[in-house]
Amino acid sequence: MEISLLGKVAIVTGASRGIGLAVAKMFCESSSKVVLVSRNEEELAKIQQELGDRATYVQANLGKPEEIKRVVESVLNIHSKIDIIVNNAAANPYFGALSDIDLKAEQKTIDVNILGPLELIKLAYNSYMKSNGGNIINISSIGGMQVEWNIGFYNVTKAALIHMTKQLAVEMGPNVRVNAIAPGLVKTKFARRLWEDKEDKIASKLPLRRIGMPEDIAKTALYLASDMSQWVTGQVLVVDGGASLIPAGGVTGG
Repeated sequence: MEISLLGKVAIVTGASRGIGLAVAKMFCESSSKVVLVSRNEEELAKIQQELGDRATYVQANLGKPEEIKRVVESVLNIHSKIDIIVNNAAANPYFGALSDIDLKAEQKTIDVNILGPLELIKLAYNSYMKSNGGNIINISSIGGMQVEWNIGFYNVTKAALIHMTKQLAVEMGPNVRVNAIAPGLVKTKFARRLWEDKEDKIASKLPLRRIGMPEDIAKTALYLASDMSQWVTGQVLVVDGGASLIPAGGVTGG
């Protein structure tokens, strides 16, 4: 069965690579118009050319409220609507124990992973979705559901994003659905430090015997963005190859 997003306008953040890029491509293939958002304008321009006239882009730093406002204003000026938001952009500037993280790294992670998604949702909701309906998909992580070494603060922000998803689903229903996806370890540049040089070892511990690919998450996002999930809100869909079934100390999320 083909899933169509014909007539929909979607904002996808962190769209220049990895999961965000896979989501943008899949949405375009499903007939949605997609606005790509990332800090890297050169990459965005290349991707827009590849995807064709269904895609446009807005260069922005999702950790800065004024730039998020510019994104929403640009999308409404171009398309006059915002039907779907995929909050995928994330930052993880620190690798180590919570007790050693500095304030600057804490603030950057909070700004991009928590405040950025909330600001984008607020602006889109108050300017369009509140009256016209909409669909919000937050990309969290299985790390937001468990304790792990070295990426603890990143996981704290992903846990916050999960709770935010549930809170917003209650507040914004029935016109707006809000859900989250919690990926396991996905083979992206962003998560490279977690899988590089040990991919086979990690895969051997998973029930499905492989780590994730960006397209695995994009397919779930397509389901949540479509009418096939029209009675689903406030949920966190775990897409991890079975990693969360493994006892503590198993496989890291990304």
